[in-house]
Amino acid sequence: MNIPNILTLIRVALIPIFILLFYMPFHWSYIAAALVFTLASVTDWLDGYLARKLEQSTPFGAFLDPVADKLMVVIALVLLVQHHANFWVTAPAAIIIGRELVISALREWMAEMGARAQVAVSQLGKYKTALQMVALVVLLANPPQLTLWVIVGYILLAMSAVLTLWSMVVYLLAAWPHLRPDSDQNSPK
Repeated sequence: MNIPNILTLIRVALIPIFILLFYMPFHWSYIAAALVFTLASVTDWLDGYLARKLEQSTPFGAFLDPVADKLMVVIALVLLVQHHANFWVTAPAAIIIGRELVISALREWMAEMGARAQVAVSQLGKYKTALQMVALVVLLANPPQLTLWVIVGYILLAMSAVLTLWSMVVYLLAAWPHLRPDSDQNSPK
């Protein structure tokens, strides 16, 4: 067990606290939930940075880190869809969650083909994640009433959904030589 892995486990442990705070019937619960989500997002960046800097990358961390990230984001999106109950949150959430499923399956399949590097995280994916996290923090920090901040959150979430689709297309195009029916990797040996 090393520091990056401990940070990832802390991020997973923050999930029930985040959910509890989100549903508490106090005026400060939105801000508290947003702060916990922000803390989780910072630990996501920090554990990756420390794993590289301290050369403490492990197979356990490589597995758990993306799982912890996806859990936190998907749970935040589900909470926001339920709470806002409108197209402006539901459509981007469906796009983001759907893309995560497609890319996770694609990465697993490409790893089996020995071509995992073809679908490694790109700079576009990092921009998408950063925009998505900001959108989620803004929406989590505010009650579902149409205010300037909520509108900003909707716009940022829609922008992150566009980047999500764009990054999915980039990953699929990179993997396309391995996905084509006439690809050598698909023929029986």
